[in-house]
Amino acid sequence: MLELEKDPEAKLKELGLTLPQATKPLASYIPTLVVSDLLFTSGTLPIKDGKVVYLGKMGEKNNTIEIGYEASKLTTLNSLSAVKETLGSLSKIKRIVKVTGFVNSSAGFTDQPKVINGASDLLVSIFGESGKHVRSALGVAELPLNALVEIEFIYQIKS
Repeated sequence: MLELEKDPEAKLKELGLTLPQATKPLASYIPTLVVSDLLFTSGTLPIKDGKVVYLGKMGEKNNTIEIGYEASKLTTLNSLSAVKETLGSLSKIKRIVKVTGFVNSSAGFTDQPKVINGASDLLVSIFGESGKHVRSALGVAELPLNALVEIEFIYQIKS
């Protein structure tokens, strides 16, 4: 059985990161749902201070792989904020199960996995072996609020 290597919140501090305030739903849904020992998140966007900060399509303008990677990291932090609000502590996460990343992509852009690596790499940095997960990275024509990425997460939680 995998065990967390370090308290996730201490690891965030060590990485120089802080969790943003959990964002409120933008429509008719709930941000998280616990079923048995799994916590599912709704699609999460790269929001900071109430605004989507990474906009547009990958493959257009100045949206480089590095910018997409950072958008995925911020989206992951927002997801972890929602999880913490639900569970009270990130130490209740047993492992990351699945990440499904949607990348707002222009025609011909095929590097969606490199963009969603921002989420995957951050989760492994925080949770160690327990952060390794299965994943899908998909290109889509549009995302809500013209966000660059939207990511769903499935977490296994301690009972």
